[in-house]
Amino acid sequence: MTVTWEESGWKQVAPGVGRRRLPVWDCTVGLVVGAGGVLLVDAGSGLGEGARLRAQAQALTGRRVTHLALTHPHFDHILGAAAFAGAEVFAAVGVETALTARGREALRADAVRWGLDARVAEEAVDALPVPRHAVSGEWTLDLGLDGGRPVLLANVGPGHTAHDLAVLVPGDPGVVFCGDLVEESGEPQAGPDAVPDRWPAALDRLLALGGEDARYVPGHGAVVDAAFVRAQRDALAARFGVSE
Repeated sequence: MTVTWEESGWKQVAPGVGRRRLPVWDCTVGLVVGAGGVLLVDAGSGLGEGARLRAQAQALTGRRVTHLALTHPHFDHILGAAAFAGAEVFAAVGVETALTARGREALRADAVRWGLDARVAEEAVDALPVPRHAVSGEWTLDLGLDGGRPVLLANVGPGHTAHDLAVLVPGDPGVVFCGDLVEESGEPQAGPDAVPDRWPAALDRLLALGGEDARYVPGHGAVVDAAFVRAQRDALAARFGVSE
């Protein structure tokens, strides 16, 4: 038996499109439902959280998640990925380099540093799949039947990381899942893997994808509009000394 968006704890952003803010790190995951497939955007911070997301998505849609898009390789967004066995996994080209033995150890250490239980982190990192599909430009998925539910995956980075993927769901309104290129609940975080001088240009590409009327879903925080993204773009340019 399926449940409604409200009953499931998810918030509907547009018809067939929802998002959920996860506890602890306030990471946002997205869900796009079509007649021919179900896409999850990001996977949570561990196998247990991933399994809960899988169960929620199935209760909401009546079907399993068929596609998983990872917006960038940070622990709170990807460590639940192994819970989605059988799903087609997409990420920006280059994410596979973050999943070498050295990269996995850095990912585990970062998760523990931010407070994830060491055993949870180790289990999730060991099981983490390498994305099967590397997106170098744009990739259109059809979650409908005969082209009825196109979803565009766009490699818009670098910016927050060297491998930032955005997800555009056309419609009225359109919805753009931004990953941590956009944050609403705090100042955008620029860690050692950020590419600050390219970040404003990545937000320009986001705005070109979604346009003025889209709803933009940050990696952390509430849904925002184009004006918010533009203001954050300008603030980042000023913060990092990037010329207009």
